[in-house]
Amino acid sequence: MTSHALPEGFGDFDMFVFGSILLVGGLLGFFLNIISILAFLYVKQIRNPSNFFVFSLALADLGLSCNGLTSAYASYLRYWPFGPEGCQIHAFQGLVSILAGISFLGAVAWDRYHMYCTKQKMFWSTSLTMSSIMWILALLWAALPLPFIGWGVFDFEPMHVGCTLDYTRGDRAYITYTLALILLYLTFPLLIMHSSYCSIYTYFKKIHNFKFNTGLPVKTLLLCWGPYVIMCLYACFEDTKDLTPKLRMFLPVLAKLSPISNALLYAYNNEFYRGGIWQFLTGQRQVDKKN
Repeated sequence: MTSHALPEGFGDFDMFVFGSILLVGGLLGFFLNIISILAFLYVKQIRNPSNFFVFSLALADLGLSCNGLTSAYASYLRYWPFGPEGCQIHAFQGLVSILAGISFLGAVAWDRYHMYCTKQKMFWSTSLTMSSIMWILALLWAALPLPFIGWGVFDFEPMHVGCTLDYTRGDRAYITYTLALILLYLTFPLLIMHSSYCSIYTYFKKIHNFKFNTGLPVKTLLLCWGPYVIMCLYACFEDTKDLTPKLRMFLPVLAKLSPISNALLYAYNNEFYRGGIWQFLTGQRQVDKKN
């Protein structure tokens, strides 16, 4: 059997711990989101234009969970078994899931604002058009670091069991691409989410009926992705090799746990959607409630 040297800064125990976190997080995210997806497909009562955004978010998070499970498998092997081409595919697929998922977080917030504050009804034509545009843009932006374009570069993460945007280079291509992504796929969605949920909070306060915690969506996004984005920003100006390999590995692993929190927050904490999940799992139909 061929022996593979462990990555610098990691021992057998580290590989097992990180692999176990990725495995447990990936499996939990996978099952939570696949149930949410199947409930939408099989329960007619929850198939509406607004819930299509939640369904699309679950699809994106399912992809990110599968990405994490691939890294978990490689962690237990102690090496990356899929070659350089597999590395590019893994990084591309993961980035598509991330960009699409964050886009749909903003879309859900925008839809909830209109649902509660302007009372405007979402139409299928609007929901399908917006979702298609967000998936296409995620595919296009995630393809830019691939070798045939080369705006940014995909390479191995510190533990060499998964691939992502190579932040160790810190060159002009990395800096411009990273800043563009942060502006379009973090700052812009955060502004939409913050303004939408602040308006919803004001409305809930006015009617003295808080139907959900309006502060959690923004806080959850920042908790999951904020530390990793800060490291990517740091890499624009400083050498990330000053940071320990374990820290540089922990931050993307933390971000890959976001499918769990998203599923709990947007599907299972939504009374209307949760009723559809219950009906899918048990066959018992609950009394319809407004979203």
